Amino acid sequence: MSAAVADKQDAAGLAWFESRRRLWATLYVPLTVFVVVLLFPFYWMTMTAFKPDAELLSRDTNPFWIVSPTIEHFVKLLLHTSYPQWMWNTLVVSVLSTCGSLVASVLAAYAIERLRFRGAKIVGLAIFFAYLVPPSILFIPLATIVVNLGLFDTRWALILTYPTFLIPFCTWLLMGYFRSIPYELEECALIDGATRWQILVKIVLPLAVPGLISAGIFAFTLSWNEFIYALTFISSSEVKTVPVGVVTELVEGDIYHWGPLMAGALLGSFPVAILYSFFVEYYVSGLTGAVKE
Repeated sequence: MSAAVADKQDAAGLAWFESRRRLWATLYVPLTVFVVVLLFPFYWMTMTAFKPDAELLSRDTNPFWIVSPTIEHFVKLLLHTSYPQWMWNTLVVSVLSTCGSLVASVLAAYAIERLRFRGAKIVGLAIFFAYLVPPSILFIPLATIVVNLGLFDTRWALILTYPTFLIPFCTWLLMGYFRSIPYELEECALIDGATRWQILVKIVLPLAVPGLISAGIFAFTLSWNEFIYALTFISSSEVKTVPVGVVTELVEGDIYHWGPLMAGALLGSFPVAILYSFFVEYYVSGLTGAVKE
């Protein structure tokens, strides 16, 4: 009897060991590697932003740690460059282009998914394919249009061109979310005499808030980090955005001001990180389609 109990205990202990080992192999180790690989660039950026130039150029100090932290790079960035103006330009351009793109995407996605006109699926597919066209090809004809309209070297050049890649993506994302909203709700409203506009404003949009936030976060992030259009359509320092201003103004020939460069990248990543942290629940539900029948 005691031998049987001992065998059961040994089997249970072996099973526990095997389960723990399997858990480490399938979850903890891959998750640790993923987190390290993902967060190491931010760690290195933070270390470089607070390191004095003497430590940055010295080979005797530990490259993964700071001996004497300093904020001189942030002082130089904020007081001796146009970084505050770059940040303001980026914010204005991102907010306006995101809002305009969301308005157009809501109307397009609702029309394609709910009005059921002939060729709706083809139109939806064409909009998605438009998103796949790389900006490195589009900026060439867009440059001619921007110059002819007299918008070159202005914020409006970016505000009006960013929707060319924001609207297709947001429309495709909202089409999937609108598809998850029960159509019976709209049929009941139509029976009660509601117009399509009233249905969109009073029924669909309140239910689609997670999808709208998800599309808005994506659009804002793409606008905030966009580089090619901002580099092509803007030349004056006071009109540049953060991605372009940091790279073009803090690199002088073959001299890289690594401290201010990393400080600018660190400060420039805060708005997007804060946005994600506040709306992460809506962001996830918007991707999964939270409205169920």
